[in-house]
Amino acid sequence: MLVLLPPSEGKAAGGAGAPLDAGSLSLPGLAAARAAVLEELVELCAADETKAQEVLGLSDGLKGEIAKNAGLRGAGARTAGEIYTGVLYDALGLASLDAAARELAERSLLVFSGLWGAVRIGDRIPSYRCSMGVKLPGLGALGAYWRAPMAEVMPAAAGEGLVLDLRSAAYATAWKPKGEVAGRTATVRVLQSKIVDGVEKRSVVSHFNKATKGRLVRDLLTAGLDPAGPAELVEALRGLGYAVEAQAPAKGGRAAKAWAIDVVVTEL
Repeated sequence: MLVLLPPSEGKAAGGAGAPLDAGSLSLPGLAAARAAVLEELVELCAADETKAQEVLGLSDGLKGEIAKNAGLRGAGARTAGEIYTGVLYDALGLASLDAAARELAERSLLVFSGLWGAVRIGDRIPSYRCSMGVKLPGLGALGAYWRAPMAEVMPAAAGEGLVLDLRSAAYATAWKPKGEVAGRTATVRVLQSKIVDGVEKRSVVSHFNKATKGRLVRDLLTAGLDPAGPAELVEALRGLGYAVEAQAPAKGGRAAKAWAIDVVVTEL
């Protein structure tokens, strides 16, 4: 199982640890692309605060992120699992996993990133600010920039089992599973169900979406479950108590497609 996650916009401080060792990051085939993004981001933030604020889409209250980006090469690094915070990661609760669940998490979780392309939760990175929606002056839109390098490394990273795609739309632009990998990929949408005047109404709510995805991954990890494919994932989630509606792709088309899975929740 490979679980694709978005990062968090807000991140924990890097701390006083050793700085980034780019050569130690997972998916070494992304090294050249990572170096190019890092170089442009650092130079942009060091040279022109006003332009950097505009490019990164930062409010005045977040201008401190610019100086942080300018000092990325010497900044203290921590594991990605410690750096990424927010609703999804709070619900995932990596720090409180037992040893077996943590080992499965380190094998299975891959976090997409505008700066790094993708990292595993055990990779040590500094705290940064650079979303996949950023358009750097030299490299262009990062979602498009990462497509070629990700296409080179992701088929091997996907292995032969389930690919559980929990990324937000911006991060999904960097890599789209194709061919037989697409056929064993499942995307998940979280729907909140409410009864209004006796009629069920369903909607996508960001907080429910992020928290449920984090809790869903945690439950798979703590139960030691490693589904072989989308059909097995549906059964695993139902066994864990989730209300799941699955739509398998139609057979016979020229291109394989991912499964679409809805998880229906009424409360967190």
